Amino acid sequence: MRNKALGLALATVTFLLAQSSSSYRVTHTYTLGGDGSWDYIVPDPGNHRLFIARQNRVMVVDEDSGKLLGEVTGIQGAHGTAVADGTGHGFATSGNDQSVVMFDLKTFKVLGRAHAAEDADAILYDSASNRVFTLNGDAHSSTVIDPREGSLITNIPLGGKPEYGASAGDGKVYANLTDTNEVVEIDAKTATVARRWSTAPCKQPVAMAIDTAHHRLFSGCRSGVMAVSDYQAGKVVATVPIGSGVDGAGFDAASGNAFASNADGTLTVIHQDAPDQYHVTESVPTPQGSRNMGLDPTNHRVFVVSAKFGPSPAGGRGRGPVLPGSFTLMVMERDPAVR
Repeated sequence: MRNKALGLALATVTFLLAQSSSSYRVTHTYTLGGDGSWDYIVPDPGNHRLFIARQNRVMVVDEDSGKLLGEVTGIQGAHGTAVADGTGHGFATSGNDQSVVMFDLKTFKVLGRAHAAEDADAILYDSASNRVFTLNGDAHSSTVIDPREGSLITNIPLGGKPEYGASAGDGKVYANLTDTNEVVEIDAKTATVARRWSTAPCKQPVAMAIDTAHHRLFSGCRSGVMAVSDYQAGKVVATVPIGSGVDGAGFDAASGNAFASNADGTLTVIHQDAPDQYHVTESVPTPQGSRNMGLDPTNHRVFVVSAKFGPSPAGGRGRGPVLPGSFTLMVMERDPAVR
C-alpha cells in the first residue's frame, strides 16, 4: 500500500510539473461524481454550459462554477448532444435503443423520442438547413430530424462507418468515415451525399473540428496524425502528428490553435501558421484516458474529463467500472504569460 501511495504521489508531482511548463494548463477542477462511463463533451457557448454524455443520461454542467444544473434522463447508451437554440430543443443520442431523445433546453425534461438507426453515436445541428443529423456508426448512415417537431425526416446511406462530424454553416455537413478512411460531405437541404475524399495518409479518422473562415476540416486519426482538409477542394492539405487514442478535437479561431485530446494522457496543441501550414506547439499532459474534449469558442476554454477505475473484468480485458465519486471535469486555459 505504501509503494502504491508513493507511486501515486510521484505521478501527481510529475503531472503538475509538466503542467507548469505548458502554455495551456488546468485552471479549475470540479468533481462531478456519478456512476457510468462517458462520451462526448458538448459546449453550449451561448449559455456557458456543458452537455456530458454519461451512459444512461446527459449531465448539464455550468462552465463557470462546475455546478451540476440538471440531467437529461431516460437514455440507453448516451453518446452525443446537439443544441438547436432557435427551437428551444436539445437532442441526445440513445445508441442502445437506436433512438434520439428530444429535450427542453431550459428544464432538461424529455419531450419525445425519434427512431434513428443502429449505433446512433454523434449528433449535430445544422443551422443553414435547420435540421439535426445523427451519425450512426454500425448502420453506416445519418438520420435527419426536424428540430421543432423532433420527427424523423429521412436516413442517408453514407457508405462507411461515421464517427464525429461538423456543420460548415453553409448547408454542408461533414463526417469522418473511420472504416474507409474518408471524409463525406452531406448536402443538408437535399439530404444526400455530395462528395467524399480520402484522408490518406491518415487512417481511422474519428474526431473532427472545423475552421469555417479558411474552409478547413481537422480529422483526428487513430493512426497518430491529424489530417487537415480543404473542404472546398475536397482534399487533404496537411498532416500533423498527435498522441495515440484520439477521440476529441477542437479549433479556436481566435488563437489559431487546433487540439486533439488523446487517451495516452496528452492534449496535442497545433498552431495554424497558414491555412495549409501547421506545427505542433506542445503536448500538454492530461490524466490517462482523457480522450474526449469540448471547446467553448467564446471564452477559449478547453474541457476534458477523467475518472478512476476499479479492477478490470474477469480475464483482464476492458476497463473496470468508474469508481464512485471520482468523475472529474477539468478546465484548461491558455496562460498569457507563457509564450
